[in-house]
Amino acid sequence: MRIGVISDTHGSIGAWQKAYERFLHQTDLIIHCGDLLYHGPRNPLPDAYQPDELCAIFNRLEQPIVFVRGNCDAEVDQMILDHPIEAPSAHIITARWRILVHHGHQNRLPAKTKHFYNLIISGHTHLPEIKKENGVIYLNPGSPSLPKNEPKTPTIALIDETAIVIRDIETGKEVQRLEVWV
Repeated sequence: MRIGVISDTHGSIGAWQKAYERFLHQTDLIIHCGDLLYHGPRNPLPDAYQPDELCAIFNRLEQPIVFVRGNCDAEVDQMILDHPIEAPSAHIITARWRILVHHGHQNRLPAKTKHFYNLIISGHTHLPEIKKENGVIYLNPGSPSLPKNEPKTPTIALIDETAIVIRDIETGKEVQRLEVWV
């Protein structure tokens, strides 16, 4: 199973289209870690900011997608989005992965979280990162629309049975990789 992970699109149709056309269309499942449509009061307007059109694209998707509510997502977004927005987290179980997805703006996770899940995914910081601690992998795919890393690299992540890879959506280059073994 190949999983695409994206977060913090903030209404940028251009960022979504680059990520989808280059990488996400080739996945079996897409996970969106929140901040789907609105840019938020502390962020600048992203390039190609068209939240209404981005929502229409999400609604037309035939591919399975899981959305988690971010701190910039509002209840009104659910009124126009045909897919459910999970809040505060989503749980995905595959043959390889026991995944907890949350946006990341509320850092406290329940005490038993690290005992059950082997992959915890969040967004919010716009900083791409993969790290492994005590047998649990933590993934933040960064942001394709408003990256905050230096240099400002628009990113998404791809997960399969052998590796988790963060990729630059513009160049396709690998930003970070973690090999995993079944």
